[in-house]
Amino acid sequence: MANIKLTDVAKTYGGTVDVLKNINLDIEQGELIVFVGPSGCGKSTLLRMIAGLEKITGGTLEIDGTVVNDVPPSERGIAMVFQSYALYPHMTVRENMSFALRLAKKSQAEIDEAVERAAKSLQLGEYLDRLPKALSGGQRQRVAIGRSLVRDPKVYLFDEPLSNLDAALRVATRIEIAQLKEQMPDRTMIYVTHDQVEAMTLATRIVVLANKGIAQVGSPLELYERPNSEFVAQFIGSPAMNLMPGEVTGVGERTTIKLDGGGVALSDYPTQPGDMGIKVNVGVRPEDFVEAASGADYIYEGTVNITEALGEVTLLYFEVAADGEPSMIGKLPGIHREMRGKTVRLTASPDKVHLFHKGTSLLYR
Repeated sequence: MANIKLTDVAKTYGGTVDVLKNINLDIEQGELIVFVGPSGCGKSTLLRMIAGLEKITGGTLEIDGTVVNDVPPSERGIAMVFQSYALYPHMTVRENMSFALRLAKKSQAEIDEAVERAAKSLQLGEYLDRLPKALSGGQRQRVAIGRSLVRDPKVYLFDEPLSNLDAALRVATRIEIAQLKEQMPDRTMIYVTHDQVEAMTLATRIVVLANKGIAQVGSPLELYERPNSEFVAQFIGSPAMNLMPGEVTGVGERTTIKLDGGGVALSDYPTQPGDMGIKVNVGVRPEDFVEAASGADYIYEGTVNITEALGEVTLLYFEVAADGEPSMIGKLPGIHREMRGKTVRLTASPDKVHLFHKGTSLLYR
């Protein structure tokens, strides 16, 4: 139940090594904000600064209008769930979940009520008298989440809480976190992950961090459909967006681009007369490609090197380079047999064709 405001927040180590700088972000009460970005971009560092576990070396952090730069973690009204479960092995689930309340000298009635409520939300009722060693990984992570729930904090912080779980448990626990957020619509949550599926399915808004700052902030679909840069375009979405060099040959509400590889693309990104002839990168997500009709214009033509049939879709990898990276990836719905070695022409609807000039989307210049 808190608003958080970061103004020009920076983190420097040793006075010389900048990790984060010029972080400006307003988080409204009830939002679930997800921090994503490449390894080493400062996701967890920023989360730890909000928690008070890392000192802020520049700017201000406000919680409900109060600057908390120098407020100790225990007084910020924050609960944090770490990547490791960090459960006390000699304590039962009930004792682990109630530990912070016992330290705070709460009455036994208050403790029992808080623990029972959290256990019900997380489906842990039948495990309250078990030790952590008798639980699965997913159950242990739910206990760690329950330990933060009983404190009824202003803000919940999650630092890659599902990364230690296997694929099936990640899906189940992710759904539980989504359901938990629905049960607490007024609670503010900040979540760090490297998993794009977690970010896209859980977030109210996603904050993409890169180059020591914020690359873009927006709803999951906004970042997916209208990335402001090549970096965000290729970071959000899996497989990553394909980029192809070309030149603008027609301007207006619908732009025409001649690709260096010989194809032609139409884009609903509007351009101006002065854009005629500029060099651009044409971006198309693998799932937005379709096979071009015989004799029709195409965006890309290539020989399929590898196929991956996943049942609901087939991934086509074209002309793998010496470094092992495919030059292009297509993701066609359904099963496409015997396509390896075939030459295929792909195209895309103009509303699915992105344009970037010098790394920046033409929509955001």
